[in-house]
Amino acid sequence: MATAAGSVFAGHVNDGGFWLMGRLMGMDVKTTLKTWTMQQALESVIGFAIILVIYAIV
Repeated sequence: MATAAGSVFAGHVNDGGFWLMGRLMGMDVKTTLKTWTMQQALESVIGFAIILVIYAIV
């Protein structure tokens, strides 16, 4: 699970979700890249932290 959380750390323009979010939110490519990268990084770090806490408990 930690590997899966870390695998989404850095998104790029080849990701379908990147284009979907950008078009639906009406953002240009530069803004979408900044937003998508931050969202992916937060998702990855928070996911890893949750897995780390679960590992420490179990």
